Amino acid sequence: MTLLITVIAALVTSVIWYTSSHARKMQVGTLALFYWGASLMWTADAIFEYAEDGAEFFMPAGVDMLNDAFLGLSAVALGLIIWLIILLVKDPDHVVREALLGRVTGKA
Repeated sequence: MTLLITVIAALVTSVIWYTSSHARKMQVGTLALFYWGASLMWTADAIFEYAEDGAEFFMPAGVDMLNDAFLGLSAVALGLIIWLIILLVKDPDHVVREALLGRVTGKA
């Protein structure tokens, strides 16, 4: 389930990055790379788990699927948080800088 969630997130962000020039300016490619890296990691994990468990790998318990879904959603959320921090630091549209300078100079 983690693999499925991160692959979907990677595909969605990649399509957004590819189709929008504004998305490229907003560092969406970095977010897509986070999700592709997580997908690659969980692909390797699935391969090794399948080698260890065999056919039982395809019959997980409901609790295990729920835990995997929460882990996948947590990974997507963590990627978004890191991307937002990067976006705030780089400030491509100078929104943060203008807001800070407006407060310093007394403009609102």
